[in-house]
Amino acid sequence: MKYGRVPGIGKEISRLVQGAIMLSVETEAENMELLDAAFDAGCTTFDTAHVYGGGDCDRILGRWINQRGIRDKVVVLGKGAHHNADRKRVTPFDITADIFDVLARMKTDYIDLFVLHRDDPGVPVGPIVEVLNEHKEAGRIHAFGGSNWTVNRILEANAYAKAHNLTPFAVSSPHFSLAEQIEAPWDDCITITGPANQHQRLWYEREQFPLFCWSSLAGGWFSGRLTRENQEEHAETLYMRCYGCEDNWRRLDRATLLARDRGCSVTQMALAYVLNQSYNVFPLVAAYTPNEFKELTAALDISLTTQEMAWMDLRAGHPSEQS
Repeated sequence: MKYGRVPGIGKEISRLVQGAIMLSVETEAENMELLDAAFDAGCTTFDTAHVYGGGDCDRILGRWINQRGIRDKVVVLGKGAHHNADRKRVTPFDITADIFDVLARMKTDYIDLFVLHRDDPGVPVGPIVEVLNEHKEAGRIHAFGGSNWTVNRILEANAYAKAHNLTPFAVSSPHFSLAEQIEAPWDDCITITGPANQHQRLWYEREQFPLFCWSSLAGGWFSGRLTRENQEEHAETLYMRCYGCEDNWRRLDRATLLARDRGCSVTQMALAYVLNQSYNVFPLVAAYTPNEFKELTAALDISLTTQEMAWMDLRAGHPSEQS
């Protein structure tokens, strides 16, 4: 495993962040084995959210941490303030309510990294930054950031923090992967893939702002199960709706060829593409079994040249064709 740091958190952050979305009371025994395997492989950081599993994902993750006695060794990335069917919820009231819910569910007294699951660009950033600082000062959260926030909104929030002598956002969590997202999987999602978002990617590269990218494997596009030949079998999947275009087929083809050359899986190659970027990147992954997590960790040891990455993402011809 490899590690990085986030301002405000005195623990190492594993470069691979294991998700908790698959945790369920029906499969709790298997879930505990999965979390044990990820931790034994060096994963220190686990991603959960207020809306996952009706709260059960928080509860099971908390039970595992408390039963193992490892609260001082793991980093909880908790997300809150997700919108619901009735209203947008990026408000001081909802942020506060979700923080207290997570603390109660996990039976802990702090969240290492609290991330706003959505943004509401129609509301000013000031009250949001202020309430997050209040919870940080109270010790309930140690650092905070935004998921599905644009660079411009993060800059706006951090300018407010600077002007008022407050702690700024420490991380961002948009979508990023080798595949370009052509349609958002859910409402109010932000991706930094594609030509239209190059300015956002350049900012992450220049500022080295911690980037916790979700769907780093494009929701299954690079699972190894999908081919041009069997695409009809996958027609109703979320990843076909979000990534099904000719350019992404070409990216999958190229990742598959390079994976064969390197003796690894296409999943490992697609994850290596993300890990080899010049960003300060922490991909969120969702292994469902210990073997899946073990396979993903192998991507940390795959080094890619800039030419290989440019070929995979269609910016250049094959490296062998370049002088």
